[in-house]
Amino acid sequence: MKKLRLVQLPVPPPAALAATGNVPLAAGCLGVAARVQGLSPRLAIDVVEPAATDVLGDTLLADLIARDEPDFVGFSLYLWNSERSLHLAREVKRRSPRTRVLIGGPEVSPDNGFILQQAGADVAVTGEAEDTFARVMAALLDGGSAAGIPGVAVRGPLGFTSFAPQAAAGFALSEYPSPYLEGLVPVEPQRSTYIETVRGCRSHCTFCFYPRSSSVLRTLDIERSAQLVGALRDRGAREVVFLDPTFNHRPGFEPLLDALVRENAARALTFFAEVRAEGLTPLHARKLKQAGFDRLEIGLQSVNRGTLKRVRRGGSPDKVAETARMLHGEGIELLVDLIVGLPGDTPDDVLRGIDFLEAHGLAEEAQVFPLSLLPGTAMRATAEEDGVIFDPAPPYRVRRTPSFSEEALLGTLLAAEDRLGRRLDEWPRPHLVDPPEDGFEVPEPGNQHAALWFAAPDLFARRADILGAIDRRLRIDPYATLDVVLRSGMPFPLDLVDAIRARLDDAPACYLSRALQHRGENLMRRIAVVAGAGHPADWIEAIRDRAQVYVDQPAERALLDAERLGVELPAARIVGPVEDAGFAELARRADADFIAFADPGLELRWTQRVLGFGDAR
Repeated sequence: MKKLRLVQLPVPPPAALAATGNVPLAAGCLGVAARVQGLSPRLAIDVVEPAATDVLGDTLLADLIARDEPDFVGFSLYLWNSERSLHLAREVKRRSPRTRVLIGGPEVSPDNGFILQQAGADVAVTGEAEDTFARVMAALLDGGSAAGIPGVAVRGPLGFTSFAPQAAAGFALSEYPSPYLEGLVPVEPQRSTYIETVRGCRSHCTFCFYPRSSSVLRTLDIERSAQLVGALRDRGAREVVFLDPTFNHRPGFEPLLDALVRENAARALTFFAEVRAEGLTPLHARKLKQAGFDRLEIGLQSVNRGTLKRVRRGGSPDKVAETARMLHGEGIELLVDLIVGLPGDTPDDVLRGIDFLEAHGLAEEAQVFPLSLLPGTAMRATAEEDGVIFDPAPPYRVRRTPSFSEEALLGTLLAAEDRLGRRLDEWPRPHLVDPPEDGFEVPEPGNQHAALWFAAPDLFARRADILGAIDRRLRIDPYATLDVVLRSGMPFPLDLVDAIRARLDDAPACYLSRALQHRGENLMRRIAVVAGAGHPADWIEAIRDRAQVYVDQPAERALLDAERLGVELPAARIVGPVEDAGFAELARRADADFIAFADPGLELRWTQRVLGFGDAR
């Protein structure tokens, strides 16, 4: 019997102890498709569990995937994992040359040369892949080629062929049971559980991936949807996330809410979904709350009506505000999206959007982020004629439009942060727990988030050893998140930090290293300095322009200046025991990003309870 191993890598979290929320749903769906199409007698299928993909570094994960030399390995590619997935594909082939690698997912698209020009994969599948994947596997199991199958490209001597023409997917969602119920994806109470009751979208937003599939909605009927929710609840699910595009625009929306109210009568579950303001009524809001929806996402996107029309979003900002009030009235929290850089918008439009959010009590719930031109979207197809310049690599962030220069894009984001009084994107949190990993020792393959500590009386004298150790670590796990932690007995020249930063920036780039590039930050490879109490204040201030600086201190000392930590003073690395009252006081008074703990248990508690990274979504 042949072996198929399916892999879906997580969104890299900003902190080592943060939950990733990784659920390999796409991989599980492909496994289900192969079973439904009768391939089980010929094909043993396993999905690599999040317990491995979330934790292991590149070398250990490649060893695991290549174990037993599977005949086939499939990777589900998303913008946050595509480069690491392709690196692992190459590493698997190096360990198991006969293994054939298949790729699919939103990143695999005829207009995404960035992915298709890279080595590692033998077969690429675009679009909804359940039917296609089963046909591909059947052809390969028969010893044939996948060439010519609709939606498929195969690698030849000159690279991938063109994708064979493909009609919109038309299979009924009921044809393929949930991978949770088939045992391919575990139901874990600490993670969100994802379900689809709709595919296709009637909206035509040019920046969104969903219209690429179909404007014809295919739905799982009300009874089956409710039965699925009940079965997941009985298996231990606690939060169910509906992946349906525009949840409230599906046929039978109100009867579905009634069914969810009945199925969740004991309120064992909470639900989350994305909705549009258009069409939501007070009755819907009341039933959403009764069903168990404690939080919803709603898109404002822009307050410029001309822009909304241009990007085919439509709608009305005033309607969003009205619907938000209605949902708030039922006790439902919101995430409200505002995009920076939409064609037609200006910096003033974005800041008017911030004013709009503040005026309607939505500022605390706002998600403000730069536009990304995703593969397969209509906006990417017209980018050149629209005068939109974007990064060709993930996250495909817009760099310039006719009304936004690069400087204006960054300036607008920073101005929005100033008005909202908070940072809009993730803070790269260093991993500073004990016991530290001695960076000078010969490294072994490790976890996906590593912290190399370099401690010496004179670090500058050992700069060559430090740079060599970083190079060795990057060769072993090039796509791991890496904290370089410097602890010196004496102040060292700033040139040392500059040399380390240059070495880290020369390492292979990927989504995570580019995510904050517009801010001049590297979310993937960071430098932290743990300074001594006797280091000169002017030296510490100079270092803070180049790296995150922490000072070891007990909780009692940190509480004396809690509000100043990370602003006027360096951040605090808390050492020694911390009473519950002291922990709560730090959480209340200090900026949570500027408190770290030497004790792993306290760091985990802070990360999950104070920073909120324990939310599996």
